[in-house]
Amino acid sequence: MKSSVDDIRRRFDADVERFSNLETGQSSTVDAPLALELIVRAAAATTPQATHLLDVGAGAGNYALKMLEALPGLDVTLIDLSRPMLDRAESRLRESTARGVTTWQGDVRELPLGESRFDLITAAAVLHHLRTDGEWEAVLASFHRALRPGGSLWIFDFIEHSIPAVQTIMWHRYGEYLVALRDEAYRDHVYAYVEREDTPRPLVFQLDLLRRVGFADVDVLHKNGCFAAFGAVKRISHQNQR
Repeated sequence: MKSSVDDIRRRFDADVERFSNLETGQSSTVDAPLALELIVRAAAATTPQATHLLDVGAGAGNYALKMLEALPGLDVTLIDLSRPMLDRAESRLRESTARGVTTWQGDVRELPLGESRFDLITAAAVLHHLRTDGEWEAVLASFHRALRPGGSLWIFDFIEHSIPAVQTIMWHRYGEYLVALRDEAYRDHVYAYVEREDTPRPLVFQLDLLRRVGFADVDVLHKNGCFAAFGAVKRISHQNQR
């Protein structure tokens, strides 16, 4: 049995301090600082006139804070299951260049994101909690609807691989990374909560799905083993250009 939404929420409720620091909060995530840097640069380059950011699975606000360094003055909307995480993120963002901060506690599968409301959407280490293919499609389609024409979506997440032999290689390599980071007990701890909580999908599956829900321009920023940073831009239609 996979963890319930409440199980996942309680784990993050109890871990706010660690997730307030990118280096410690995502230590089990390969290349997390690099992925954040690349996402911020890509967002600023593709959507330089952005005014409103939606950060899904915002945690303690690390992604929003970095985005505000590149694009100061954004309105920021934060979504997370954890109220303590949102409170910490809001507190940190009040001292940033954010023009306004809105927090939504809840599951992105259930929240109405609206239409053409945001210029940027980020989703870091959150979508791997989606379960069925239908949930994946519904959530990515809601992101496409919620973006204004010309807006962009940027994702960094844990992924699996379609070819079993490749998955075995990458999983073993990830285990070596975790042992080098700490020890075998830590590797086994991470493996256990991945088995309990996570249902990642292959990168190719997600790229194809982004195209299916309406994104024509899709690209990969970085991939290292079981982790990938990628994104998509919502095209401006001829009607919007008039």
